Amino acid sequence: MYIPEFNRVRDRADTVSFVQANPFAILVSPSDSGPFATHIPILARDADNQMVLHGHMAKANPHCGLLQSDQESLAIFHGPHAYISPSLYESRESVPTWNYAAVHVYGRARAVTEPERLLEETRDIIHAFDPAYFEQWISLSDKFRYGMLKHIVGFEMVATRIEAKFKISQNRSKADQAAVIASLAQSPDSAVAEIAKLMEKQGLGV
Repeated sequence: MYIPEFNRVRDRADTVSFVQANPFAILVSPSDSGPFATHIPILARDADNQMVLHGHMAKANPHCGLLQSDQESLAIFHGPHAYISPSLYESRESVPTWNYAAVHVYGRARAVTEPERLLEETRDIIHAFDPAYFEQWISLSDKFRYGMLKHIVGFEMVATRIEAKFKISQNRSKADQAAVIASLAQSPDSAVAEIAKLMEKQGLGV
């Protein structure tokens, strides 16, 4: 990913927080016919300065076969984004742009097919996105739950390289940044308003 130095995120805590807050990602793996992508929720664990991604996909997805190879995969985590009008800048001779945040995580994905590991994976997903459903899930029959596990393949990917980019007007003046924040914060679109919040969190415009 192209990252000008002023857009590069160097704080690991910011990167981990972003990945965990934006779990619906794109997993891309190489295939004989070119890159193959799957859109799925991916959870991230981070301990001892090592990030490990995990999730699962439908067994019918051809991507499952690609997880058996020893080639590098890429997980793309994308967050809020917004169009930035040049009318917000002090200088009239300015051009429009787009503010956004994204993190790319590289590593070799490994397929997980053991029933107990898959059961643990589904527990993690439920706890992350629908904890109120967990009691219902564990009350279901073992036949049903283990039957469902036969239709998915899990994966685990240890990060070998992480690229984090926040393109949020860092190259503009404080006045321009403040104007962008004020404009975006008024938007009814949550993705647009979140860029204003991210800019404020990064100390821009002040």
